[in-house]
Amino acid sequence: MRIVVTGGAGFIGSHLCARLLAGGHQVTAVDNLITGSRRNIAGLLGHPAFSFVEHDVIHPLDIPTEVVFHLASPASPEGYMANPLETALANSQGTYNLLELAKRYSARFLVSSTSEAYGDPLEHPQRECYWGHVNPVGPRSCYDESKRFAEALTMVYVRAGAVDARIIRIFNTYGPHSDPNDGRIVPNFITQALAGKPITVYGNGTQTRSLCYVDDLVEGIIAAMLTPGTTGQVVNLGNPQEHTVLEYAHIISRLCGSRSEVMFQPLPQDDPTRRCPDISKARELLQWEPKIGLEQGLKRTIQWFREIASQEHSG
Repeated sequence: MRIVVTGGAGFIGSHLCARLLAGGHQVTAVDNLITGSRRNIAGLLGHPAFSFVEHDVIHPLDIPTEVVFHLASPASPEGYMANPLETALANSQGTYNLLELAKRYSARFLVSSTSEAYGDPLEHPQRECYWGHVNPVGPRSCYDESKRFAEALTMVYVRAGAVDARIIRIFNTYGPHSDPNDGRIVPNFITQALAGKPITVYGNGTQTRSLCYVDDLVEGIIAAMLTPGTTGQVVNLGNPQEHTVLEYAHIISRLCGSRSEVMFQPLPQDDPTRRCPDISKARELLQWEPKIGLEQGLKRTIQWFREIASQEHSG
């Protein structure tokens, strides 16, 4: 199939492109490189079925396609707080442009939403039917609320019968190609541990996260797009295995062979205290659940960070 992946040079998007190419598809990655990186797709550029278009999705685009994966948006607090307007527009105007592209070519469409749509949840674990507890005017709202709008706009097109579309809500994901400076716990903790610096934990470290390895997530994204009966569905994708932030700090420090101590800092505003998906729907509808264990995934990720640090040092 001919496939467009927006955000294709990003962390998750680049892995999705590689997996689709391995499946025999023709892939066009679209990215404006605000938070994406050419390094993430360097290994794909010579592939005969792959092409890269540097483009901002807030402007219309016309690429003949059968499938559209819309992943374009800064996704880390560092990324979207540094680019709030670009984030809000990628998820609003950008989603509109991609829905129009899908409509033009009668293509299947998937929009990547986020667990941030649940805000600081009052329900735990979070199910797709939960409406969330979100601050609409807080510092994170450029991301949270624009993703919620992207979901609403997608459903407008579904209910009108204009586009075969579905929504995924991505929970915390980690793995190679993540930005070492994106501010999320796994890149933060690994880079600090490898450098022998104190590991920064915000709050008292009792807040929880559930981490999904990127290869597992990509399989879930593809299943959500291609499984029959997913039109108009909202599906959580993530790992339901929950740990405290402090536990992650100690596990990563041990796997890095580091003696770094933990340093506590104040908790950022609107940072959720608990975040864990209920993936019952993904199991039933998509026959999907994560398979890669935490330590296995972290070892792969740490090795990638070591290689990147070595390349930067030698360069």
